[in-house]
Amino acid sequence: MNAKEIMTVDVISVKPTDTVEDVIKILLDKKISGVPVVDGNNEVVGIVSEGDLIIRQQKLHVPSYIQILGGVIYLDDPDEFKEELRKTVAIKVEDIMTKDPLTVEEDTPVEEIATIMFDAGVNRLPVVNDGKLAGIVSRADIIRSMANS
Repeated sequence: MNAKEIMTVDVISVKPTDTVEDVIKILLDKKISGVPVVDGNNEVVGIVSEGDLIIRQQKLHVPSYIQILGGVIYLDDPDEFKEELRKTVAIKVEDIMTKDPLTVEEDTPVEEIATIMFDAGVNRLPVVNDGKLAGIVSRADIIRSMANS
């Protein structure tokens, strides 16, 4: 079995210029936990999941640092803080999405998809055909395929 045989083809997607509030409403209304982000050519440029949205409610972790001889040495990665802050105050999808998400092709075997999901810790993978969004495979789709085989 491959991605094309188990994927959802009626994919709900959003644009980078959509608002975060629009995404929240879509996830709640459609009872889904994430959506691919596509550009004007229907190419996958990102993905927004519940995890990306939850960051808006968490406490910001300001990086620890020490000062020595007038200089600052960060003990934590300040770039991680910048990314966390960017997502916390995001208004547009492009500011909160995970950029360049993992994708699979339509002919990718289910076993490979499951391995990618497990290794990367993701719950869904957009399926592309010639670089364009063709579908999406979630963990539920894999479980369904197991029940059907």
